[in-house]
Amino acid sequence: MTFKKITYSALPSWLARLDFLGLFEKDPFGNFLAIKRLLIFILGWFTYYRYTAVNKIRITGTENLMDLPDQGVLFLSNHQTYFADVIAFFHIFCAVKWGYKDTMSPPFYLLSPRARMYYVAAAETMRGGFLPKVFSMGGAITIERSWRANGEDVKRQLDTSAQDRIGMGLEHGWVVSFPQGTTKPYAPVRKGTAHLINDHHPIVIPVVINGFRRAFDKKGLRFKKRNTRLTVQFKPPMHFRPDESVEEMVARVTQAIEQEAPRDASPGEASQQPEV
Repeated sequence: MTFKKITYSALPSWLARLDFLGLFEKDPFGNFLAIKRLLIFILGWFTYYRYTAVNKIRITGTENLMDLPDQGVLFLSNHQTYFADVIAFFHIFCAVKWGYKDTMSPPFYLLSPRARMYYVAAAETMRGGFLPKVFSMGGAITIERSWRANGEDVKRQLDTSAQDRIGMGLEHGWVVSFPQGTTKPYAPVRKGTAHLINDHHPIVIPVVINGFRRAFDKKGLRFKKRNTRLTVQFKPPMHFRPDESVEEMVARVTQAIEQEAPRDASPGEASQQPEV
């Protein structure tokens, strides 16, 4: 699917054309992009040292991002912390906008950050205090998980509006999704990811991250072990056949983000496998 660039504005259409600086431009969810850029600028300066001084980040594969369109791109990644993963992605995406390759140094990109980027997050996570609410303003697409709540497995009604909100994000920019829906390693990829791809046909970029669980606490806000090697690998776009089954798509995504459980471990043991 080809996504046409969409601009939302607080001004009437005839007047919005004169808003060259984008001061009145909004995202699909009603947030002003100027405020979002300011928020990313502030959070970016406060978090930059976490990846380059306290820890050391190694980024590979950004050549796969250089020629991507400004919208209609879905990043599928394994998940290790609530926020440190996403913040790292935002740094990298802004750096790529400025033409940086496999690095986020120096952080001049924060002077004009990419604003058309979003990430999928559990609604309960984004309601958990002041900082999560601030991070939510930075581009969270919140969903009510039907299978998990407050750290426990549950069964509740499916949030049918979630796919529509993610689709709105894709029409406007780049979206990061964690298809396992949890920070637990080797958890199964949710079938909703395959339906999302079939419904919206985005460019799909698989991402593999490592080291974040070792360096930060579960929320990704506190340091757990300093001088940790963090890695972020962007792989080439995935292509899916029109007749590919949901099960096949899920299996391929699982393999692409390197979350296949070790064959010699039980499900319980697999979830406790250490990082390498």
